[in-house]
Order: sequence, then structure tokens, then C-alpha cells
Amino acid sequence: MSFELIVFDWDGTLMDSEARIVSCLQAAFAELGLPKPSRDAARDIIGLGLEEAMDQLWPTANAILRGALVIEYRRHFLVTNQTPSILFPEARETLDWIAEQGYRLAVATGKSRRGLDQSLIETGLEGFFHATRCADETFSKPNPQMLFELMDELGARPAETLMIGDTEYDMQMARNAGAEALAVSFGVHSSDRLLAHSPLACLDSLGSIPEWLTSRGLP
Repeated sequence: MSFELIVFDWDGTLMDSEARIVSCLQAAFAELGLPKPSRDAARDIIGLGLEEAMDQLWPTANAILRGALVIEYRRHFLVTNQTPSILFPEARETLDWIAEQGYRLAVATGKSRRGLDQSLIETGLEGFFHATRCADETFSKPNPQMLFELMDELGARPAETLMIGDTEYDMQMARNAGAEALAVSFGVHSSDRLLAHSPLACLDSLGSIPEWLTSRGLP
């Protein structure tokens, strides 16, 4: 089976942003005088939209308090927090190779549109992707709507679409959309947790993707 459309998650898959996200989540809770979530609890929600993440971290909060947390998180992430976020090794080289083979490329992320656009500009990757979807534009993972919209925009069927991600939310979204999933083990969810959702494979580096795709057949 070959693919036409390859959709990447962003945080934990292309960008090593775990430390910054965790720091900003903890700072948002502290700003409101609330107990900070543990590192494990904070990293576990990476990949979800902010509203869904706050629901999981503080399920008893009302909508006003959750909204305040979202505002504080965005302020820290976009303005005040200087924790470095860098691309994972071989990210750019892998995207170069994939683009050269003629695949259509997209991003489906729990980030906000402003956050993704900022990251794309900072990394110089804005020209690689034919389309992108963010959690503040449509439903959050694991709802399949992001993938449905990307497939519709780029003219790809589910069987021609591959979702690459580091969380079970990515694996679930792919399954819910009828697409295939490829897991990477260097992000926030463990290999065992990812493999429980039956991805086609679980790779240990971005640099392994070209060989794996070649073995499946080029577009």
C-alpha cells in the first residue's frame, strides 16, 4: 500500500516542545493560585486542544475558570516563556525527502493557529505543507474532523492517508477517520501505549521514515 497524503502531528513528533508546554501549563495554574499539575499529568495531555487539555487536567472547573487557564497558558507560551523548542533530529531532512518524492504534506495539531504559524515561521518550515489544521479551527483529536478536512482539501482518500504522531490521540484520530497511522516513540506517549492502537509501525527516529515509506511503495 502506498500513500498520497502524509499528515504530521507537530508537538512531540516534529518539534521537541514538551518542556515548554509543561512549563507553560504549570505557570498558568500558578497564576490563578491553583495547584500545579505534575509533569507527568501535563505531558500526558500534549496533543489535545487547549480546551480539552484543561478539561482533563481540571475536570471540575467551570467554563470561566477553564477559559482563564487557556488565556494564561497562551500568554506564557506565545509571549513570556523562553524555554527552547527545537526540531527533532532529521526533521528537516526527512521533510525534504518526503516532499521530493511527490507526497502531499499536511499538519494536524492540538496547537492554536497562532501557535502553529509562529512555530512554522521560527523553524522555516512554512513552505513544506500543502495544508494545516489546528485545534482552535475544528474539533480536537481524537475526533477525526481534522483529517477529514485535510483529506477533502487535498483530494486524498482515507486509504491514501497516513497520520504520523507520538500520542495515542493521533493513533485514535487516524483510526476514527479510516486512515492509517505510523507512531514515533520519541515523543510523550510510550511505545506500549502507542502500539495498543495498532499503528502500522512504531519508529525510533524521523530519519527512519524515508526507508519505511520506500518499503511501502512511493506515491
